[in-house]
Order: sequence, then structure tokens, then C-alpha cells
Amino acid sequence: MANVTVSSPTTVSETSTTYTGALAIVTSLFFMWGFVTVLNDILVPHLKAIFDLSYTKVMLIQFAFFSAYFIFSIPSAKLIDWVGYKRTMVIGLMTMGVGALLFLPAATAASYVLFLCALMVLAAGITALQVAANPYVAVLGPEKTASSRLNLTQAFNSLGTTIGPYLGGLLILSANPTGLDQLRQMPEAALQAYRVQEASSVKLPYLVIGIALILLGIVIGLVKLPAMPHAERHGQSGPKTSLWKYRHLVLGTVAIFVYVGGEVSIGSFLINYFTQKNIGNITEVAAAGFVAYYWGGAMVGRFIGSAILQKVKTGVVLGVAAAAAGLLVCTSMLTTGHVAMWSIIFVGFFNSIMFPSIFTLGIAKLGPLTGDGSGMLIMAIVGGAIIPVMQGALADRIGIHHAFILPVLCYAYIFYYAIRGSHPVGPGIEAQ
Repeated sequence: MANVTVSSPTTVSETSTTYTGALAIVTSLFFMWGFVTVLNDILVPHLKAIFDLSYTKVMLIQFAFFSAYFIFSIPSAKLIDWVGYKRTMVIGLMTMGVGALLFLPAATAASYVLFLCALMVLAAGITALQVAANPYVAVLGPEKTASSRLNLTQAFNSLGTTIGPYLGGLLILSANPTGLDQLRQMPEAALQAYRVQEASSVKLPYLVIGIALILLGIVIGLVKLPAMPHAERHGQSGPKTSLWKYRHLVLGTVAIFVYVGGEVSIGSFLINYFTQKNIGNITEVAAAGFVAYYWGGAMVGRFIGSAILQKVKTGVVLGVAAAAAGLLVCTSMLTTGHVAMWSIIFVGFFNSIMFPSIFTLGIAKLGPLTGDGSGMLIMAIVGGAIIPVMQGALADRIGIHHAFILPVLCYAYIFYYAIRGSHPVGPGIEAQ
């Protein structure tokens, strides 16, 4: 089999000022998919109450959303090969817009299955966007500052995840939810009418989101973004080196799987966790405000991390963050009250640099295979579909408090990857 010549992910000029405009435009995409994704944390308690779901069943929200990454990542990587990064971003935005608009018929019918279908379409668009935008930012400048650059754009993703819970809580969650005992005593017709009424609260937010996404797709389609032929296989033919031969990419794929799974599991359970009598003993609306601190910590951490990564090796920063996150989750599990609340909230700060750091370590030295490697890494975001369901099943059996042991195991693996597994190894990569 003929080998593809593997080079550094970037051979462009070391001067990044040429790409400031392009970086600013792509950064807006990071904000949008962060805002849309975090609304799942609001949908979880909202739909749980409306449809009287167990923790396991309500986690199908995250399963439907994040399984789309597994299904559509490789096709999205092929899209980059065929049409390039920019057009793949536009297709992603348009698909997201359609998915958001599908929330309107789902709410009108008050159908949990339709909500799950709308979420999957929405996530399919985000998948294409992530597969294209993450490596595009990484190669849009010098390789040595790729992690710093991606952390900076991911900080604006975290801005979206910080604003999302607050606005979502105000617009979607009911201030005076009907109790489960009362719901279970309602006649079927009255129960369906209640569900339609409560589900209608998602219509306006997702209508606005859908229109905004479609308009943004039109704008991106009209502007000129610099091509990155050195990081694409566009126009190339013939056999290529198997991605499975790049050890740091394969182990990085597992790291993305457990990172997203752990982060989504924590975020999904926070509202229900904070309303527990021995933890926060607060309402769901108040708890949604605290979720904003969790994602806000990720935003602050990414701005700080972007600066630190200019001077400190990515693996070192990632290892410290993983160890700190694991210890904080353990602290929350072993305590109650405000200590348990704030220790789990502070995990968000250390989550901050993990995804962009793992991502840049995973695609390092892939050269023309960068787009395909990105598809493999983004596919691993399916961890956000699988691990939350596992934690939901665990919470149904041992309680929500101790079910957080699962994210602890996730952070343990990320620590291993940072220290040992992230060294670039594969065909055409010189030993270092």
C-alpha cells in the first residue's frame, strides 16, 4: 500500500495576522453550537417532568443527540474531502437550522419520540460543523500554537454554554411545575393537554435558533475563507495510510469519548442533583442558574488556558486539568450541601482545556489526513450518548449522588492520555 507523505499540520506562514478575519468568523460557529448543545441540560429535567421519565429514559435525549456524532462524523469527513472545509460548515449550519425548526411540530404533538428525532437532525448538523471547524482552526496558523488557538475559539463555545442554561431556564422551565403524584392522577386527555401546554415553551427559543442558524449559513457561504489544501485530501486519489496506524490518534479518540461522556453526564444531572434535599434543596429554575456557573467556569478556563498553552506543553496542562477534575468529582461524591455543589461546579473550569487539547494532540502530524483524523475524533463524541445513559442507569440503582463515580473513571483515562498516550506515533512521523 502506498503511504501518504505525512507532514506537519501546518505549512502556512508563521504570521497569523492574515487569518484574523477568518478566525473571527469561524469563532461565531463555536458560540452557536455551544449555545444549542447546552440547551439539552434544560430539556432533560423539562421533558423528564412532562413525560414522567426515569433517569435512564430521559438520558435518551443525550443518546439521540450524541449518537449522531457516531453516525455522521465519517460522512462529514468525506464531505471535507469532496467540497472543502467552508462548504461543509455551511451544510452543517443549514442542517442545524432544520433540526431546530423540527422542535415546533414535536412540541405541537407533545411527542417524546419526535423530540428525539429533532435532536438527532440538529446534532447531525453540529457534527458536520465540528468535523470542519475544529481542524480548520488548528491548521489556521503555526502548529506550536494550535492548542492555544483552539482553546481561544472554544472559549466562545463556552460563552454559548454559559448563556444557554440561564436563558433556557427562563424560557423553557416552569416556575411552578406540577408534581408527579398529581400528573399520575390526571385522566389521559387532561394529561395530554398538559403535556402540549408545557412542551410549547420550547417553540419560541428553537424557532429563533433555527432562523439564526440558517441566516448564519448564508453569511458563511457568501464570505471568503482561506483554503487549507495542505490539510485536505481534496483532489487526491489512490490508497492512503490507515488512520488506525496513528497511535496518538486512536488513543485520543478514546480520550474524546470519555471526556465528552463525563462532561455531558455531569452537566445533564446538575439540575436534578442540585434539587436534592441533601445537596442544594433548590428549585429547578434556580438550579439552572447554577448550571451556568459550571459552563461559565469552562469559558474562563479556556481563556486562561489559551494564554498558558502559549508557554506550557499541552500534555502537561491536560494532565493537571484531568487530575484536578477527578479530585473535585470525588469531593462532591463524599460531601453534601454547598461543598458538594460547588466542587462539582468547579469541575467545569478544569474541563475547559480538555477537548481542544485532546483534539490538537490527536491530529498532530497527520498532514493531508487531518480532515479524516478529525472525523474519527469527532465520531468519538458519541461518548456523550453512551456514558450519560450508563450513569442514568447507575443513578436509578445507587442514587444520583454516587453515580458520579463514572466521570471519575473518565478523568483517570484522560490523565493517562496526557502523560503517556499523546506522543505522536505513526507512519511517516519521525521519532522524537
